[in-house]
Amino acid sequence: MKDVTIWHDVSIEQFNADIRPAGEPAIIKGLASDWPIVAAARQGDQALVDFLSAKATTSTISVAIAPPEVMGQFHYTPDARHLNYALEDMPLKALLARLLAETDVAAPSAIAGQSLNARTHLPAFVATHPMPILPPSVPPRMWICNAAKVATHNDELENIAVCAAGHRRFTLFPPEQIGNLYPGPFELTPGGTPISMVHLDAPDMEHYPRFADALATALVAELEPGDALYVPYQWFHHVAATGPINILVNYWWDDARQDLGSPWDALMHAMIAIRELPADRRRAWRAAFDHYAFLMCGDAGAHLPADARGVLGAFSPEDVERLRADLVGNLTATDGKRFGPMK
Repeated sequence: MKDVTIWHDVSIEQFNADIRPAGEPAIIKGLASDWPIVAAARQGDQALVDFLSAKATTSTISVAIAPPEVMGQFHYTPDARHLNYALEDMPLKALLARLLAETDVAAPSAIAGQSLNARTHLPAFVATHPMPILPPSVPPRMWICNAAKVATHNDELENIAVCAAGHRRFTLFPPEQIGNLYPGPFELTPGGTPISMVHLDAPDMEHYPRFADALATALVAELEPGDALYVPYQWFHHVAATGPINILVNYWWDDARQDLGSPWDALMHAMIAIRELPADRRRAWRAAFDHYAFLMCGDAGAHLPADARGVLGAFSPEDVERLRADLVGNLTATDGKRFGPMK
């Protein structure tokens, strides 16, 4: 495994001009080293808990709790029919007190407060903890846990993850490794997207042999308090936290056009419409998707006059609504007819 590239003294201009366009994970060393929460964490667990408890609201959060025998790995039960942890609602102060109490336990439960909206649970956080390389409209979310591991997954968003307390080890895989990561079921997921069935720390290579190819592409990022990691869109990542109290602050965003529909929905329909076709037909549709959807040969309509490109040209909002209406009609038709891309 290779180490993620480390950047220093990154400005918002450099982030947008150099880091994001490269499409690779990047550690931004010390980006949040002057945050008050980082200063509190450096004073110890009690100081960190006191700092946050004094500012926390009474709103409840969803906390995942797994028994000691899972060794901190939030995942599935052995039969993959259930998750190996339970969810409990509690205020942030109660979560912090629970984590502090577990620091003296020889074999603690795995405890994780997941995706807390900082504006809801720590209203002063945004003003006192600025994110210098993103616009203020991107909200912070917090993950607070003890020594816990988040299974390999990806997000349909870009992400800057800041280690505010403790230590985080990210292991990252490019999107093309999806087949070598052996994703789990769509219907049962810890966070909304399928997770890898392979345990990174103890992979079953006999059952998951292609995982060796994924490991050959893996990148590793070690984050200390104040460090940030840029996770590009849909890069897979496994996250391991060490130490009794760890806090990660995530900034997720998507600045792509929002009126075109969900790629997940398109994938679901493609699975229905294409997956069970004979091999020769799947081959033909793979070529069509590569050409029209993924633009593997460049602009699929570039050879046509601009006023004759139809759906091969840029979509106006009116085009989107018209196409969506056509799709709804196609999906609800009961007479077996198939329509073209636009009436």
